[in-house]
Amino acid sequence: MAKTTETGNLDGYDRKIIDALVDNGRISITELSEKIGLSKTPCHQRLKRLVDEGYIRGFRAILDSSKMGLDHIAYTEVKLSDTREAALKAFNAAVFKIPEVEECHMIASSYDYLLKVRTANIRRYRQVLGERISSLPHVANTSTFVVMESVKDTDLVP
Repeated sequence: MAKTTETGNLDGYDRKIIDALVDNGRISITELSEKIGLSKTPCHQRLKRLVDEGYIRGFRAILDSSKMGLDHIAYTEVKLSDTREAALKAFNAAVFKIPEVEECHMIASSYDYLLKVRTANIRRYRQVLGERISSLPHVANTSTFVVMESVKDTDLVP
């Protein structure tokens, strides 16, 4: 994730908190307060406000996909046969049920959606594509791009 810029009601301390958490989501309040130059109580109050107001949506563990046996990534373009609102809603709801789909974005293109699909290997990807993605509501056709190497990825820590 990129460092924060001038946004909404965020002041310099808020941006420092967010930047520090992007770098290390497990930083303690004590370390965070020292890093940004506030005492612990106001630092904690600001962090709570940032979470409560939705600037920070959550915290998560970043897994090593390769160690988990899930190092095959494919990007799948999906064209729908119907793009009226009901069809889009049906597709959107159904795509959530496929755990191998890590991301789904509606795009401005000759295709309607771009999916990031993570599987163990190409055979498993072929199964997911043929049995799950192609069966989603209103799918007319798909096109796949297989990742050969991830050069820059927000989940990769240098």
